[in-house]
Amino acid sequence: MDAMDIPRMGVPERLAERMSMAEQHEYLRARFSRRSMIRGGTVTLGAVVGGAFVPGATAQAAVPTARTAAATETVDGALVAPFGRHLAYGTDPRTEMTVSWQVPVAVKKPFIRIGAHPTDLSRRIDAEVRTLFTPAGVGASGNHTQYYVHARLTHLRPGRTYYYGVGHQGFDPAEAHLLGTLGTFTTAPAHKAPFTFTAFGDEGVSYHALANNSLLLGQNPAFHLHAGDIAYGDPTGQGRTDDTGFDSRVWDQFLAQTESVAKSVPWMPAYGNHDMEAWYSPGGYGGEEARWTLPDNGPDRKNLPGVYSFAYGNTAVISLDANDISFEIPANLGISGGTQTKWLEDRLKKYRASRDIDFIVVFFHHCAYCTSTSHASEGGVRQEWVPLFEKYTVDLVVNGHNHQYERTDVIKDGEVTRKLPIGGTAYPETDGVVYVTAGAAGRSLYAFSAPLSYEGNEHDVDSVPSFVNVKGGKQNETVTWSRVRYLDYSFLRVDVTPAPKGRLATLTVRGIAETGEQVDHFTVARRAK
Repeated sequence: MDAMDIPRMGVPERLAERMSMAEQHEYLRARFSRRSMIRGGTVTLGAVVGGAFVPGATAQAAVPTARTAAATETVDGALVAPFGRHLAYGTDPRTEMTVSWQVPVAVKKPFIRIGAHPTDLSRRIDAEVRTLFTPAGVGASGNHTQYYVHARLTHLRPGRTYYYGVGHQGFDPAEAHLLGTLGTFTTAPAHKAPFTFTAFGDEGVSYHALANNSLLLGQNPAFHLHAGDIAYGDPTGQGRTDDTGFDSRVWDQFLAQTESVAKSVPWMPAYGNHDMEAWYSPGGYGGEEARWTLPDNGPDRKNLPGVYSFAYGNTAVISLDANDISFEIPANLGISGGTQTKWLEDRLKKYRASRDIDFIVVFFHHCAYCTSTSHASEGGVRQEWVPLFEKYTVDLVVNGHNHQYERTDVIKDGEVTRKLPIGGTAYPETDGVVYVTAGAAGRSLYAFSAPLSYEGNEHDVDSVPSFVNVKGGKQNETVTWSRVRYLDYSFLRVDVTPAPKGRLATLTVRGIAETGEQVDHFTVARRAK
């Protein structure tokens, strides 16, 4: 069955328009038995998850199975500890933050406490539960229900550090013996100021991912960008219901793994091909919608929930969904009907015209320019988005997908306009765009066709054989833009330094290995507005 047909097999449109998500969920559970959902090991309904996460101010698990109902009746809330805390900005990082977490069983009356001091958490705000049910027959586990909890915080003060604790009936983080469970976050400043952010893609659950997270936290980033392929619950990554090895429980491990960083550093993801979990409609993103609450200023919240933008200080950040334009993995090809590219141009035009924004950083999964022997470059990105990056002089593009570190020279019209050696400076206003593949966060590594070349071990070559994924398949090419190639676990650190009007503001970009070694560094410079 074509995964694109899944959304049409849920609640009829005429009913869905009048029903809440909870009512849709109940409708589907009542109408479809496990036998009718699973035929030959394939789920034919999208695992009822067109309505399997249920928003609500203080909702419990909606329409629990007998198994979860029994747990709700017998488990004392005092014995249930929240885990997997992760932060995300709202549309305005100066005043909005979402705190999300997970509980292993259904709980009553979840909430968050927040204050300016750990001993003053008198402000209590109700939270929202989104229940994600995955039936037996979908992948490796039996019937499995996950409970994700979200609290949206608004009207915060810019540049302020807040303490928070998450809880539910029977578990109050304000109690003295639970103060060790508190977390903190800091909102974006009201004015331009120096800051650091980090980025990587293709993390999964592994010792290397843990090591990268530990080192990343030590950079003291204001926020972290995750360029897709987040947990690898679906290891096949084709975005189809016949993908093998899917296990929703991997997300429990992943959120526990990242909590040490994500509980205090906003964790801003884009969605990759392994994040299209086709059993959850629409578009395979129903599961992601249960787990994340991201800025809601994108072009299509239904089909493209991972597309959004935000501004921090003098820097605008845009998250895109390259599954929409991927020729290589076409499960969601064309899902936006062109609205994402139109929205992208509108965003770029707005940010470039803004007096408050100097730099524009764009991140997404599939690579515009990479010489990996596995996925290499995505022709859909070059066709749809690269011309816009060049038109609006984007300062930095960050990708994942290929499990390695690679950085280009400065590129415009497919050609090198300026060689960018390690330690060099790029001027996007006149030269073009620099692209970084930072896909070595934790999954198994890929390979290069050319010799490695990185800081302390430079090995420049005139050209590199590679390929680009186009509509008809792979097209071989020989490229001259591959400047840095490093094959071990790593992440990206970016230091942003504003400047007075007319002076050069800078992005200092560093590739940092899992060992702490610096494997690349360069600067992007632009005249401040």
